[in-house]
Amino acid sequence: MAGDQGRPQWNGRGDAAAAAAAPGESRSSPCTSLKMFLVALSFAYFAKALSGSYMKSTITQLERRFDIPSYLIGVIDGSFEIGNLLVIAFVSYFGAKLHRPKIIAVGCVLMSIGTFIIALPHFIIGRYEFETSVRWVVNSTVNPAPCSSADSAGAGQVAQVPDRGCEGESNLSMWIYVLLGNVLRGIGETPVQPLGISYIDDFATEENAALYVGCVQTISVVGPVFGYLLGSLCAKIYVDIGFVAMESITITPADARWVGAWWLGYLIAGVITLLAAIPFWFLPRSLPLSGPRRPPEDSPLQKHKYPAESKTTFVEMAKDFFPTLRTLLGHRVYLIYLCVTIIQLNSLIGMVTYKPKYIEQHFRQSASKANFLMGVINIPAVALGMFSGGLLMKRMKLNLIGAAKFAFGTSLIGYVLSMLFFAMSCENAKIAGVTVSYSSVETISYDEQSVITECNSNCQCSPSDWDPICGENGITYVSPCLAGCTSTSGSGKNTVFSNCSCVGVAGNFTAGAGPCPHTDDCDRMFPYFLALSVITSFIISLGGTPGYMILIRCIRPQLKSLALGFHALATRTLAGIPAPIYFGAIIDTTCLKWGQKRCGGIGACRIYNTTAYRIAYLGLTLGLRTISFIICIPGFVLLSRQLKKEERNGVHGALANGGTELEALRKEEFAVSNSEQSQHTSDINTDRETQL
Repeated sequence: MAGDQGRPQWNGRGDAAAAAAAPGESRSSPCTSLKMFLVALSFAYFAKALSGSYMKSTITQLERRFDIPSYLIGVIDGSFEIGNLLVIAFVSYFGAKLHRPKIIAVGCVLMSIGTFIIALPHFIIGRYEFETSVRWVVNSTVNPAPCSSADSAGAGQVAQVPDRGCEGESNLSMWIYVLLGNVLRGIGETPVQPLGISYIDDFATEENAALYVGCVQTISVVGPVFGYLLGSLCAKIYVDIGFVAMESITITPADARWVGAWWLGYLIAGVITLLAAIPFWFLPRSLPLSGPRRPPEDSPLQKHKYPAESKTTFVEMAKDFFPTLRTLLGHRVYLIYLCVTIIQLNSLIGMVTYKPKYIEQHFRQSASKANFLMGVINIPAVALGMFSGGLLMKRMKLNLIGAAKFAFGTSLIGYVLSMLFFAMSCENAKIAGVTVSYSSVETISYDEQSVITECNSNCQCSPSDWDPICGENGITYVSPCLAGCTSTSGSGKNTVFSNCSCVGVAGNFTAGAGPCPHTDDCDRMFPYFLALSVITSFIISLGGTPGYMILIRCIRPQLKSLALGFHALATRTLAGIPAPIYFGAIIDTTCLKWGQKRCGGIGACRIYNTTAYRIAYLGLTLGLRTISFIICIPGFVLLSRQLKKEERNGVHGALANGGTELEALRKEEFAVSNSEQSQHTSDINTDRETQL
């Protein structure tokens, strides 16, 4: 294995020939140092998972703060994968030959710096000024009249933007700093997993290594829970808390213009990641080994586990790379598996990225509540499903084809259950001139939208404003001016608009600040949505571990490292980067009312067509999974043929000819028969690789 040059040599007595660390290295107990490394790596996993999930929890906050559409948010989200891909090959190869703990420490520092850079725009962009028709009026001792006739002096300028408002417009392009910070986060995250896991594998005893890796993976599942909970907490806090008088703020966390303290969570995540780097600076490059060790390097039991240690030159390895890659891509079962996982990961990544936003827009929940539910309900369900899937695979003694059928079956059940989401719908919010007509509650089409009508034609209103108020009739109006309101009283969230000519048939009705609350039907539907979401997440996750075993065991051991690396590269490039972008672009097409930037141009979407949003979001998610199921059919046929061919050739013949070891793995791992017990030690080593 790459990076094993620091491993002490076997001396035949089960002891390390190099009983002490290299000169200058720490002489602390190897057990203590390894445990310190395990704790440090677990904390690093927690930190990177927390900051990654927090990024997804702030999607709508960033969208509103920088006035950008969803597809640009997708670009920002995918930039993490771009940063990772830039250096993963160099880190995986050269990092293993250097001081691995210090390389991980450098990575944690880079992640921390990147996280701080993401929060930087908040401190240089100025105060957040949400879109409202009232705040642009020059200071006055009396409340202005939202609707004023054209011949009133200066009245027609209420909704106009002062020229000086464009001075800060260029600051809104500072979302680029968020993108660059996320790229740096991706670069910093690269060495944590490959170098950390290889370090444990090199210096832990055979029986403890799998346990240690399992502990690290378990801690990494806890990170997203805290990430979404942190996102929920910060979304409740106003973005400029401490710098503005909260009583003057007319919006609430449920408003489409509300921006929470998104920057605060990044500062917290950055500090946690920086603390995670500290222990790695004090850990040794290599550790002495004690207790029962792995067999000698020239043992047959070790040849399949560390093929990279064969004495070949770099030139020879380079010449062999492309023929080996061609052989790998010529393996039809692997190629089909790769296509299936890429398509399913596109569906999964797009769905997870915009799920909090879907909850916000479709069920009209606050960003804080959506993030809270993701953290305490969905993420634990996924973690429990993955653990249970591995346990069931062992208890049911599934062979390779059994694991494939299990993974396919759980995915298919989750797919069928997910179709029920189409029935869990909420009606569009009743917004005059956008979703319903002014004169009645009749639904209007997108082409028929018109916020200017007879009741507000005498008002000098800007149709691009978004300052919603709720009329006594239960209908939301785009702005007080477009509702025909001629007087106001109160301040902040308690502002009341009176004499609104468009509210009610007779006019002279009042309206309150903010959009009208969602309907009772939507409230009753939301718990069912959450319950079904948890069930489907759990069932689909059951097939995660068995599905991954297919990747490990469908190929020859000589190709295993390359297969894993190419799989990671392909999924990141073809799923991790593009999925958030095109999901966001498709979601943008369902927007009914775009916000307007002060200097012109569209900003963030204020209200979506919930029916179109549901069809686009769920339809794209399930459509991709449908394609993956179709591709699975020839995959099952080819896999069955491959296994039958190996059975005919016999296990020992297949191994002697450099075969796949599939039959040996199945018969030892799941105890199909007692005749293969002679392969016990070799198979245990192979199974260790699958767990890593």
